Amino acid sequence: MIPCPEPVTSPHALQACWDMQLAGVGADALRVALECGLFAHLAGYASPGEVADRLALDAAGAGYVLELLWGMELVERDGAAPRYRNLPVAARYLDPASGQYCGDALLFRHRVVREVGAGLGDRLRTGAGRAANPDAAAARRAWAEAARTQIAQEQRAVTAEVAVGLLAALPEFRQATRLLDLGGGPGLVAIAAARAQPDLGGVVFEYEEAAAVAREHIAAAGLSRRLSAVGGDLATDALGEGFDLVWCSSVLHFVPDIPDVLDRVRRAMRPGGVLVCCHGELRAEARDAWRVLQYYLPLRMQGRHVLAEGELACCLARAGFIDIQRIDGVRFPVAPVTALIARKARGEGE
Repeated sequence: MIPCPEPVTSPHALQACWDMQLAGVGADALRVALECGLFAHLAGYASPGEVADRLALDAAGAGYVLELLWGMELVERDGAAPRYRNLPVAARYLDPASGQYCGDALLFRHRVVREVGAGLGDRLRTGAGRAANPDAAAARRAWAEAARTQIAQEQRAVTAEVAVGLLAALPEFRQATRLLDLGGGPGLVAIAAARAQPDLGGVVFEYEEAAAVAREHIAAAGLSRRLSAVGGDLATDALGEGFDLVWCSSVLHFVPDIPDVLDRVRRAMRPGGVLVCCHGELRAEARDAWRVLQYYLPLRMQGRHVLAEGELACCLARAGFIDIQRIDGVRFPVAPVTALIARKARGEGE
């Protein structure tokens, strides 16, 4: 007997692979649209010809790109002779006039992802990424520039809201008076937390170059009496003391000795203080792990820490933290993270 074939409309087993390759075309279309400033001209309906005239583009090409962006559900289409305008997601995050504009961050991520893909073969064959030893001063300057642009955009659009949601859910939040934002970049998480809790002050701890950026944001927010930014090296320098809350996100990937840092964080906390620690983890199930596997591949090939599910919780327990809770799938820029909430024992006198 002839075996019964699958319905001709069923997806082929290779469709997931094809989808991944096609996603690169969509990513390039988004890059070009951001570079051209296209979304700035779509607050109201505009035809491809009108957009092309404003931006000195080819009208036919502009029409094809706009149609692709429509298919990506970033813009909406109106009429048989189509006109396009931003959908809410584009108006909020892709129009430079928006206070939550993320275009620079998206362009940065696009460039990094392309560089990773282009260099993946060499890294696989030679391990070149692991052997690299970048100039420390240059790396700090680059991090400060990232804090000023793409990290600040992502904190405004995503991270600060998530951080306040996690912190405000803690019973200790309303009584807390001192926050340590560990490796806080531009400091917008600390600013958002201080705005949500009027009695809360604290410190953003960063490399001095990035701490200077955080000071600018703190001053602009009018919070210099409650918040400060301290420059230092997390791997070696004192963190301060007497903190009720510690926020630590995507920082432990980069430190040389996670147990040492966790021990010093615990000692910087008041008895009963709470640490909220958010990092990508390698989940046990493929469907949960694939975004993290893609995003953190370059870090892993550089020899950075990307721990398996449950490992960081074990590190926290060994460092003396108690009441450790986990929240999986927390939304974060690019890939979800696991939030671990851990406490310093109330009877501990350090």
